[in-house]
Amino acid sequence: MELKVAGLDDIEGVLNLHKKYQVDTILEEDKKDGFVTTSFTKEQLTKLIEEEQGLFIATQGEAVIAYVMSASWQFWSVWPIFSYMIERLPTLEYAGHKLTAYNSYQYGPVCVDKAYRGSGLLESIFDFAREHISIRYPILITFINKINTRSYTAHTQKLGLEVIAEFEFNNNHYLELAYDTSKALNRIQRSSNTD
Repeated sequence: MELKVAGLDDIEGVLNLHKKYQVDTILEEDKKDGFVTTSFTKEQLTKLIEEEQGLFIATQGEAVIAYVMSASWQFWSVWPIFSYMIERLPTLEYAGHKLTAYNSYQYGPVCVDKAYRGSGLLESIFDFAREHISIRYPILITFINKINTRSYTAHTQKLGLEVIAEFEFNNNHYLELAYDTSKALNRIQRSSNTD
């Protein structure tokens, strides 16, 4: 398995994995194990790679088996839900920071092929992406649909993200979470804390 910052030649593999787990195209029986809400086009992923260097992937052979997207609020602002989140940023604080579109970024979506879930891949790709983005932003922000309990559990228990707010958008209920990007994910300490 290899972790890397994605290039343009990785887009097709990312879109194939994304389609398997996106809420509009996921198999109904897989939805209980987590899903991705946002849709993406090849053009949007090209921009994410070229302008943000914000697509991180894990590959096994030729296949993309996981991805993490991380980008500025400016990149995300074309989607209505992210515009709404940007408006709310000044009302939020985390780790001693009053949040802005300049000291925080939107993490996610993140997707791990179900064949690799529970293997530690989520933790590895999260920390790989965090390390690259922490140079630019001290605070990671993301959101999780309240019905996506698998994602909530993974992000709070495995990764240590903290809920800082709740909001409603288009009749869906979301949790907003944050993480201090200066903190490397300490998996040895985290696993010993659960003993």
